[in-house]
Amino acid sequence: MADLSLIRNFSIVAHIDHGKSTLADRILEKTGAVTARELRAQYLDDMDLEREMGITIKANRATVPYKFEGKEYMLNLIDTPGHVDFHYEVSRALAACEGVLVLVDATQGVQAQTVANAYLALESDLEMILVINKIDLPSARAEDMALEAEQVLGLDASEAIFTSGKTGEGIEELFASIIKNIPPPKGDPGAKLKGLIYDAKSDPHRGIVCHTRVFDGSFKRGDKVRLMACDREFIVTDVGKFKPKPTSVPSLSAGEVGYFFAGIKTLADVNIGDTLTLSANPTDELLPGYEAPQQMVFCDFYPGIGSTTDQLRHAMETLWLNDSSFTYQTASSDALGIGFRCGFLGLLHMRIIQERLEREGDVSVMQTAPTVTYEILLKDGTITKIESPSELPDLSNVEEIREPFVDGQLIVPAEFVGAVMQLAMDRRGRHKKTEYLSPTRVMMTYELPLCEIIYDFYDKLKSCTKGYGTADYHMKDFEMGDLIKMDILVNGAPVDALSVIVHRDKAQWRGRKLIERLKKEINRHQFEIPLQAAIGAKIIARETIRAFRKDVTAKCYGGDITRKRKLLEKQKEGKKRMRTVGNVEIPQEAFLSILDPDD
Repeated sequence: MADLSLIRNFSIVAHIDHGKSTLADRILEKTGAVTARELRAQYLDDMDLEREMGITIKANRATVPYKFEGKEYMLNLIDTPGHVDFHYEVSRALAACEGVLVLVDATQGVQAQTVANAYLALESDLEMILVINKIDLPSARAEDMALEAEQVLGLDASEAIFTSGKTGEGIEELFASIIKNIPPPKGDPGAKLKGLIYDAKSDPHRGIVCHTRVFDGSFKRGDKVRLMACDREFIVTDVGKFKPKPTSVPSLSAGEVGYFFAGIKTLADVNIGDTLTLSANPTDELLPGYEAPQQMVFCDFYPGIGSTTDQLRHAMETLWLNDSSFTYQTASSDALGIGFRCGFLGLLHMRIIQERLEREGDVSVMQTAPTVTYEILLKDGTITKIESPSELPDLSNVEEIREPFVDGQLIVPAEFVGAVMQLAMDRRGRHKKTEYLSPTRVMMTYELPLCEIIYDFYDKLKSCTKGYGTADYHMKDFEMGDLIKMDILVNGAPVDALSVIVHRDKAQWRGRKLIERLKKEINRHQFEIPLQAAIGAKIIARETIRAFRKDVTAKCYGGDITRKRKLLEKQKEGKKRMRTVGNVEIPQEAFLSILDPDD
């Protein structure tokens, strides 16, 4: 049984691209957990997509040994994602820790996601160590950034650790600070077993592997355990730790972090945040667990060229076993057939799921334009939520349409405040406050409609701040807005997958832009195709895709004009008949044109 005083559980949190995974690489290297031959960049990021995109998507963990002042300590490290879409992964990781390393880039300083993650650690009452990373860069201003972090986050700049995840400078000082400042875990190895399931993944050969942090008691292979929330019992077949490769151990006891297999077949049998206990001697107390991740963005996935609905369903079921943070349910469309309505944590999460479906499931996916959840107050007083414009009830029964608002923090250089204020105002933002973090950097707080920022707000923010602006947001509430449903008619028939809910002030402009883009994306057919944007029965914009036209009079040399006219009239009748029976092929680019950043 491990000595609790020699265990340290900690997590690394920071804004995206501030060097968390690189610092984790140096920790693995310095402790000898990974040999120089085995080590590669972003070692803990085991997904191909993570390595290609250079970002962490899933929190990863490792148990490493470290000798300090004659004692051998067990350091349990969790490397977390930095992108706002994967905020829930950070909250899970923090529940398994006693302390965090708050990483700040020595060239960029405190950013929006740094603030959000530091507040999350503060709410969890964790010990925080300020780490200024990337001090090897020529433009590094380590001391200035430490003072900025002290002002913004309230962390003592004099106790900051200065490191370079690239060269390994300052890593020994970091280890000393972890051991001295992060408290050892509390718990009683002799008490009734109480463990937290903080993550789970699917193993194709052995079923579900549950990642757990043990708070009290201990368990080993062969023990019969109970998952308290779902009230199911299993027999443990293997217990281990990530060192960083999965390594079997005799048992896990209080204060330790590891994994176990128990013949669990699917992720549906496990609740993330559940409490683990022994069936023979169960604990009476449930751990707090987690709130379920909140899906923010919804869109429809349909099988593309060469794929079937059954193949897409199988690919989704398989992927869901590895990542239950997205939701899906069957949906149908007159234009696209049978597909799936999917919910995601954000636009990046949506792109990653689509990419993984196409790679790992080997299917072609056609995706509709993303939407957000709207709250509908009906005239009879009932409230319902819709995830797609096609689900909107008859407007004669609707009292209010409410849209989701977020609290957004924007950290920008002081010289770009005017441009950012204009951007926020264009997106119907309401200014709350402006705080100067330093003479050159400002944190602006806005209330913004979620539907206005999920598409390209982050790109626009980067553009108008020359790449230096960062943003973070969290859900606030639903508010009534002057919103209307805009239908898109192709060849006179509404295409439900192209319908959008828009603010009345922007409807005509948005409709015209959308129709102009669709005209570029939909190929010409043998018949004329009218494209229309409509609000109810009122057409607010129209474009026409001209038909291919063969010169049927080419072989008529001279003679009576009526001969030519007869051929032209015959062609016209044929076009008219074709228009009534012909199908318009709408490419995926047409659905994605709604997301064009030029909007």
